Amino acid sequence: MAHTCRGTINLSTAHIDTEDSCNIVLSNGGRTYHLKANSEVERQRWVTALELAKAKAIRMRNNQSDDSGDEEPASQSDKGELHGTLKTLSSKLEDLSTCNDLIAKHGAALQRSLSELENLKLPAESGEKIKAVNERATLFRITSNAMINACRDFLDLAETHSRKWQRALQYEREQRIRLEETIEQLAKQHNSLERACRGAPGLSSGGAGITNTAKGSVQSTKGEASDEDEETEYFDAMEDAPAFITVTADPKHHRRSGSNLSGASEGHPEDWNLEDSVFDSSNQTSYNESTCKDLLPKKRRRTRIPDKPNYSLNLWSIMKNCIGKELSKIPMPVNFNEPLSMLQRLTEDLEYHELLDKAVKCESSTEQMCFVAAFSVSSYSTTVHRTAKPFNPLLGETYELDRLDEFGFRSLCEQVSHHPPAAAHHVYSKRGWTLWQEITIASKFRGKYLSIMPLGAIHLEFHSSGNHYVWRKVTSTVHNIIVGKLWIDQSGEIEIVNHKSKDKCQLKFTPYSYFSRDVPRKVTGVVTDADGKAHYVMSGTWDEKMECSKIVQSSHGSTSSEGKQKTVYQTLSPKVLWKKYPLPENAENMYFFSDLALTLNEPEERVAPTDSRLRPDQRLMESGRWDEANVEKQRLEEKQRAVRRRREAEAVEALEEGKDYEGYIPLWFERKVDPMTGELICVYKGGYWEAKDKQDWSICPDIF
Repeated sequence: MAHTCRGTINLSTAHIDTEDSCNIVLSNGGRTYHLKANSEVERQRWVTALELAKAKAIRMRNNQSDDSGDEEPASQSDKGELHGTLKTLSSKLEDLSTCNDLIAKHGAALQRSLSELENLKLPAESGEKIKAVNERATLFRITSNAMINACRDFLDLAETHSRKWQRALQYEREQRIRLEETIEQLAKQHNSLERACRGAPGLSSGGAGITNTAKGSVQSTKGEASDEDEETEYFDAMEDAPAFITVTADPKHHRRSGSNLSGASEGHPEDWNLEDSVFDSSNQTSYNESTCKDLLPKKRRRTRIPDKPNYSLNLWSIMKNCIGKELSKIPMPVNFNEPLSMLQRLTEDLEYHELLDKAVKCESSTEQMCFVAAFSVSSYSTTVHRTAKPFNPLLGETYELDRLDEFGFRSLCEQVSHHPPAAAHHVYSKRGWTLWQEITIASKFRGKYLSIMPLGAIHLEFHSSGNHYVWRKVTSTVHNIIVGKLWIDQSGEIEIVNHKSKDKCQLKFTPYSYFSRDVPRKVTGVVTDADGKAHYVMSGTWDEKMECSKIVQSSHGSTSSEGKQKTVYQTLSPKVLWKKYPLPENAENMYFFSDLALTLNEPEERVAPTDSRLRPDQRLMESGRWDEANVEKQRLEEKQRAVRRRREAEAVEALEEGKDYEGYIPLWFERKVDPMTGELICVYKGGYWEAKDKQDWSICPDIF
């Protein structure tokens, strides 16, 4: 039993003994139970039942220890019935063996009683002994009946199930895998033959190349359509992408036979190579953008921070500070942190802002959607090694990132709520876009892992076209919280909606699985227009790169094993929209910060007195003075609690006087109803950059 009550004895290791004609002794380790029956017959029935249960418990323990657990979940579920049948047969056989032992033991006792009866001389004793013989004969008959019933059950099962079950158990898994592979290959061959039939006139003059994007190998087809069936190499479909399969086609063939593409989603595939300068430029410049930025006049930023000290985490030093305190008031040491605040981590989403600069140049809203989707994925690339938590911002804390002269944008964040913690963010770019969001973090501790769920919508608006995109973040999961090396995974779905044109992009972040054959951290998606017609396929990983493939034809493919019908998208060659910048040298000793993250906490002049750069505990931690940082962190948190208590007292006083109390009012943001989502969010009301120009920070509170 997985869970037992207090006082339970494990029968598999228990010792069963009889003291006299009516008493039973059960012992296991230091626990002993003395049981008493009404008669010797009842006692022996209990002993028989307990010994049968003990034999069953021993078999269950052996079966659990023998299970290796190496088989796949599918095979375990499929072979459950067969395993159950064989275990039942084995159980009945063990019952027969146990009954046989009991019959032998009771038969010997009966023989001893008969021998004693023969040696009797006194009539009084003979009556008692005869009674004992009758009781033992009764026990012998009960045990014999149990054995006969067990034999009957065993014979019934043996007649019902023949040797074919054992053969099926041995070969079932191999046959099923072989059958699934055959069906999948037949489905793909069927789809390829359909495409060959549609494009038969063009095949004779110019060959078409069919590429499976999952493997990347190209097979050229020559002559007639029948040759394609012989020369094309087929592969297994992707396990975790049941919705669609993509097949890359040769753009030359489709330029010649474009009029024959009856099911094409895009009528002009040649634009992909001839007119699509935005996509072509992204292929070369997205990765080398950092080198191009060096040509622009800009302030020289720092390229390193002090190395992370090798502090050993003393668990007792943390636990002793927790005794007698509320959970919300437990001071967590900076050992778990990185020297950045949550506001700075939120600003770090802009590391690949050039994707939005390219999106401004797109004339098609679906093309623009591809860059927006790549931007939404790029924000997760910095989290793959960043297992330390950022500092929780104090209420009223702000962070600005003014890169207007260098990169054309400037960003402002403010902590607008403390319980629950919420941060408002506003970014303006003179290159034609504005981004704003309010993010609230909700977390759930599951024992082995911690789920972090960002709540709130992200808005992006392009000035010239008026396209307004809205999406939400996926769930981040930190694994091995208690034991092992920490690692982070992203999972869930992002739906990006253009509220002007009604275009959509559905991105799926596949959770990591040890048994999956797919690449880790995989992201896939499809860009569709307002009518639901698919235009582009997105693919890649959230920690490395994202590609975009233009769809020239779509068709319904085979039905998967789950009963879902797959859509086969025939696409042109993929274009790389985004690729992650390499980490700086010695990044492992600098909290795995990127080039942008290294500059976020760099001291700057003329910033607001509430800016995260001026936070003393964070600055001490970055300098490697962690003990001093812990003392300073505790001081700041206690100061914030005192302000909160004063605000609560003012609210009570206002309530007693019958007045309204507004509570905390953000400095640079105001609460409004979002017309797109209907939620109450904080939006930038202006005034910060004007106050910075005048250096008038009179409304800023003293939070540090």
